[in-house]
Amino acid sequence: MTRARRELVHPETTPYYHCIARCVRRAYLCGQDSFSGKSYEHRKGWVLDRLEALTAVFAVDICAYAKS
Repeated sequence: MTRARRELVHPETTPYYHCIARCVRRAYLCGQDSFSGKSYEHRKGWVLDRLEALTAVFAVDICAYAKS
């Protein structure tokens, strides 16, 4: 059952949240795809630029970022 975000997010008790994103169906967001041999390294810059843009628009701060 889904719940409203206001019921899930409580900044006064938990100010930090771990957010993840993943691709499905063997799709690669970044890095070298060993199955097809294609490189998607250029997308890492896109992701970082998008994170910066979203923090400017929404009331969030990025405390850490991990790339693999």
